[in-house]
Amino acid sequence: MSEEQNKPAEAEVEQTEAVQDKAAQDKAADAGAGDRVGQLEAEVASLKDQLLRQMAEVENTRRRAQRDREDASKFAVSSFAKELVTVADNLRRALEAVPAEGRENDDVLKGLAVGVEATERQLISAFERAGIKKIDPTGELFDPNFHQVMFEIENTGKPAGTVVQVLQPGYTIHGRLLREAMVGVAKAGPHEMGGQHVDTKA
Repeated sequence: MSEEQNKPAEAEVEQTEAVQDKAAQDKAADAGAGDRVGQLEAEVASLKDQLLRQMAEVENTRRRAQRDREDASKFAVSSFAKELVTVADNLRRALEAVPAEGRENDDVLKGLAVGVEATERQLISAFERAGIKKIDPTGELFDPNFHQVMFEIENTGKPAGTVVQVLQPGYTIHGRLLREAMVGVAKAGPHEMGGQHVDTKA
């Protein structure tokens, strides 16, 4: 076979090899592009997750700050309110010190009592507007979260631990204890088996 006859065959082989090389390069490029797309998708998913976490953290911080602001506005007056509840105590003591017959027979004493009652009502209304509520637990079971036992009373006919006397009412502000109620509770009699024991030192 002459050299001229071999040339078309060699050209055909070279062309086939070039096509194969190009196909291999394209395949490699496609594989590389696929890997790059996968990397970019993973990076986007990671960034999206980080963004969502950051947004959730910002929202939690905002809610905590709002709750702290609300608590500060609700309970900032607690120390002042503690002072005022003693004023309410003294107004009540003043009214209880006025004998019923004295009010009926003495116009001056009656006028004074009426004025003190009006003042007490205004103070209680102001307390209610500020979220301050009086605790009068008479007849309720002793609750160490809101009551302070001062003494126990025997032979009351009440179940052990029942509040039978309130020496000083308690107060809450927006549901939080402002001052404990000072109380006397029923003591279990010797015939009461399994009666509730009340620790007066609690």
